[in-house]
Amino acid sequence: MRLSTATLTSAGGRPYNEDCFGHRTLGGAQCWLVADGLGGHVGGEVASQAAVEGFLYSFAQQPRPLSAESLERHLQAAHAGVLAGQRDHPDLANMRTTLVALLSDGTAALWAHIGDSRLYGFRHGKLAEATQDHSVPQAMANAGEIPPTAIRHHEDRNRLLRDVGGTKGIRPTIKATPWVLQSGDGFLLCTDGFWEHVTETAMAIELAKSATPQQWLDNMAWRLQHLGLQGHDNYTAIAVFVD
Repeated sequence: MRLSTATLTSAGGRPYNEDCFGHRTLGGAQCWLVADGLGGHVGGEVASQAAVEGFLYSFAQQPRPLSAESLERHLQAAHAGVLAGQRDHPDLANMRTTLVALLSDGTAALWAHIGDSRLYGFRHGKLAEATQDHSVPQAMANAGEIPPTAIRHHEDRNRLLRDVGGTKGIRPTIKATPWVLQSGDGFLLCTDGFWEHVTETAMAIELAKSATPQQWLDNMAWRLQHLGLQGHDNYTAIAVFVD
């Protein structure tokens, strides 16, 4: 299978961008990453970059095999990268970030996330897989206290239960079994500044109208940009098509 990629990042309505993304191909294996530095912690942009760089370095050392164990190792390297930055810069000792990662060997894919940056998997034009946030509203939805649709604009949406860079270590959610790729599959990795304003229905509608991952991202970004938002969050997304 051939996998094509497009990326998008913007400061949105903020003065600077705390998001970071990465993509690397080595020997037929590929990885994609999106990280969102937490705005409530000083050094969010440093944390997101350190996490992405740590993951990419680990992936470069051993891009195969495609396994949950390999993905865990790369995530631990991302966490170690943030911790190293905290030690080197005491003024950034509380910096944190989210992280969502996708791996593929060209035949199958695995993914994992920490925090509320998301991965969506589409098959036959329909949403087939989606990560669940490590957040207070997601926990409330899982407990039946609020409907899942209320997560997007819940007052506690920014209260995360897991992150990269915390003193208690990381607790990633890793897909247990590989997703065997089929032609026409599509993946979207994105920060909360993106999915908060682009619904899953909108993602599927724009996917149906898009011949390339860049067109898919452009169509969704157009929707976001025409909402007339003021001071909205940074947003970053990576789109991957399986040909």
